[in-house]
Amino acid sequence: MTSAHLDLEAEETPDVADDGVWLTCIECGEQHAPFDDVIYRCPDCDGLLEARYDEYAGFDDFEGSGVWRYAAALPFETGVSIEEGNTPLYTVPSIEDATGVADLRVKHEGMNPTGSFKDRGMTVGVKVSERLGVDRLACASTGNTSAALACYGARADTEVLVLLPAGKVAAGKVAQAALHGARILEVDGNFDDCLDVVSELADRGEAYLLNSLNPFRLEGQKTIALEILEQSKAETGEYPDRIVLPVGNAGNTAALYKSFRELVAAGDMDEDEMPAITGVQAEGAAPLVEAIQSGAESVERWEEVETRATAIRIGMPVNAPKALPGVRATGGTAVAVEDEEITAAQRELAQDGVGVEPASAASVAGLHKLREQGVVDADEQVVCLTTGHLLKDPDAAAAAGAEPVPAPADADGVLDVLGE
Repeated sequence: MTSAHLDLEAEETPDVADDGVWLTCIECGEQHAPFDDVIYRCPDCDGLLEARYDEYAGFDDFEGSGVWRYAAALPFETGVSIEEGNTPLYTVPSIEDATGVADLRVKHEGMNPTGSFKDRGMTVGVKVSERLGVDRLACASTGNTSAALACYGARADTEVLVLLPAGKVAAGKVAQAALHGARILEVDGNFDDCLDVVSELADRGEAYLLNSLNPFRLEGQKTIALEILEQSKAETGEYPDRIVLPVGNAGNTAALYKSFRELVAAGDMDEDEMPAITGVQAEGAAPLVEAIQSGAESVERWEEVETRATAIRIGMPVNAPKALPGVRATGGTAVAVEDEEITAAQRELAQDGVGVEPASAASVAGLHKLREQGVVDADEQVVCLTTGHLLKDPDAAAAAGAEPVPAPADADGVLDVLGE
């Protein structure tokens, strides 16, 4: 990938633009019409596509609340919406003390309508599907994507097909997709196998793919970065030095970097103000970490992956070609953590009043590890991104918490048990 294809200011509005929006291949630089045909990759070289705009919005262009506050930075003025975005940026005093950083906040994306950050991508992606006139939406999922797509598809009155790896998705997420009316198929394979199948179905025209391979999904997700920057500026007076986030398919990693680049193009951020993008994966599913630490130019697919953090149990991050440059250009890094460290961080967050599913807690576990290694300095202002709500995986939450204790149905008996 050449640096020119990451330089937003280097592009002029092409003839293929529609309402000031077009798609650019990050590999060969070819430009494509955004809404004439359904495309997910470059027809010329199979590279990933990015949405581009004839003008880039700065903070003075934003108004309102939630994801569509940032309409000036999105392809439409409004989407298929259920009031997504505007999630809290929590203080976590105990974890801040334990990690020893100057300031630590947690951006809790589990407070979105379906309980994960995926709602931000779906409000844009499902709107695009309406523009294209498709009649079936589809995704492969480790759970959160299926829940969000089923919900937004129901809102848009469009059929939804979900492919899940059999026996590998938390019950709370399957229940959401089922209740919102999705057609759910359990595939004999892992997430990457599911994505292979659903991608082939999309290529055959059988469905519109809304995994993060879809460039418009990431347009919604980049609003996470915009909210973090605005909230941080309001609360601390500065942008954070570092954003630490869990990595599965690396869509958020890519989206953060794109948001920063657009703010630079708009003149609202200097390149040296970009927070260091820092990815965290589970030891049993860490292909992006492997690439970052080895200095490789691309990610090698892991055929076998395993972690209790089901939302990031992914062996081939589809957005790695966008994410790797983002981590490196911002001075970030990537680290892998053990499942036990993830569970410990999940308990820590709960003690500070923030309930998250296991994958979310990877960001805090990674911060601990990077502080121990001396990679993160004590004077840094850090935001950890948590991506899904505690109730997404109630079994994991119960396993991480305290066991219920039997007690008799009288006050003296309860006091006796407490005394024990």
